[in-house]
Amino acid sequence: MLLVRKAVRTAVWTNLCRPFSASQTHPDKRKGLVLGVFEKEGEKGGLQLTETAADFDQSLSGKLSELLEISRPGLKKGKSRIFYGIHKDFPCVAVVGLGKSRAGVCNAENWDTSKENIREAVSAGCRLLQDMEVNHVEVDSCGDAQSAAEGAILGLFHYDQLKSKKKTKVTTQLRGSADAEGWEKGVVYAEGQNLARLLMEAPANHITPTAFANTIEEKLAPYSDRVAINKRSQAWIQEQKMGAFLSVSKGSEEPPVFLELHYNGSPDSKQPPLLLVGKGITFDSGGISLKPSPSMDAMRADMGGAATVCASIVTAASLKLPVNIVGLAPLCENMPSGKATKPGDVVIAKNGKTIQVDNTDAEGRLVLADALCYGHTFNPRAIVNVATLTGAMDVALGSAATGVFTNSDWLWGQLYKASVVTGDRVWRMPLFHHYTRQVTDSQLADLNNIGKYSRSGGACTAAAFLKEFVTAPHWAHLDIAGVMSNKDEIPYLRKGMSGRPTRTLVEFAAGLAHSG
Repeated sequence: MLLVRKAVRTAVWTNLCRPFSASQTHPDKRKGLVLGVFEKEGEKGGLQLTETAADFDQSLSGKLSELLEISRPGLKKGKSRIFYGIHKDFPCVAVVGLGKSRAGVCNAENWDTSKENIREAVSAGCRLLQDMEVNHVEVDSCGDAQSAAEGAILGLFHYDQLKSKKKTKVTTQLRGSADAEGWEKGVVYAEGQNLARLLMEAPANHITPTAFANTIEEKLAPYSDRVAINKRSQAWIQEQKMGAFLSVSKGSEEPPVFLELHYNGSPDSKQPPLLLVGKGITFDSGGISLKPSPSMDAMRADMGGAATVCASIVTAASLKLPVNIVGLAPLCENMPSGKATKPGDVVIAKNGKTIQVDNTDAEGRLVLADALCYGHTFNPRAIVNVATLTGAMDVALGSAATGVFTNSDWLWGQLYKASVVTGDRVWRMPLFHHYTRQVTDSQLADLNNIGKYSRSGGACTAAAFLKEFVTAPHWAHLDIAGVMSNKDEIPYLRKGMSGRPTRTLVEFAAGLAHSG
């Protein structure tokens, strides 16, 4: 009797796990479904269906539960199983493990574990169905529709614009109508990060300073009633006496662009804006201080700061956030040539300070210096600059978190709170006067762009250099060099440029908007 029962269970399991053929469903309508299950508390291997999964199971008279029981052991967090032919509308059903149902905020990890589990699980399910060439997926909210949407949209992104063979394009929608608003918000957040990923991943001959500015102008066109765009030319940059910025751009044949964005979302037109400044080096060869050739191709993403800043403003405009934002992106290439700045040259920044350029590969702080000086003219309520600034930050924190240097406890608290929600962690770094002494120790000028001890505390001395161009009481410098790309550290992001921390910037701006 036991052998017969086992044979029946095996036959059922084999039949329902057999991949579907094109003849089983309309070729133009390959639909899939992603459902979540939690680990049942106190029961090893036990599973608890989400509300949406339970409703689906009930419509099948318990068939899904039966299959999950047959397919033991239980689904661990982030793992998935796919079932075929169990529902006439969905030839493929992916069931994903969500971990514990009440994981909540983890202070040790500095994120909301429940939200991260949902992003990871939904991403895994959507990718699995994409691999089966399913082109439309309905997604279980798993109790948090925004996180589910983020997992789906971020997980499906793949840069294949320049390849002849492309992955199946998948559209997604929320299963049911519960929290449709949260789902749409998650879609917009994720699409914002994907815009940053798209810009960072594209080759440098496709995303020049001019092309970058034109792309952002195109993305902001639907919001022209709330957004003003200024693409400042080299002549304007010269008029502004941005000598530090021009010292970087002068080696390239590509003209620099100073991109200035104004998003006016607040009903109070006199509300001081949030100022976001992003480093926009569209390709960084190192200049005369030439980088080693291995991995130099990754320096197409050295405009990651500008990409995340501009993408966050596009997202804020899409969400109609009631806040005023000014975005600045000094865009140029850093290239060697007979016109390029040479090690030992002295340049003059917009605020009149002289800078001895001992290393032309420490160029990001130069373009940011002039942008920060200019940004103060808007009397911002807070300043946040974002940059893939130093390899030292990658050494210090790796890809685990963005390093934050700030002169404001209040601003740090706002950024930290936003990062817990998005799962895109930040970590506060020291801004000691010790580092200021290093950058002000120059033989020829007021400042040196690499500091007295160039290999020691590199990320900290870079932050100290930027601080010399800041007078505002609420300023933060985000060094994103370590989080620029993703290998497999963030499960719901494919290998490639990460677009981090776009969603954190958006959540931060939203927090300011709602806090008044």
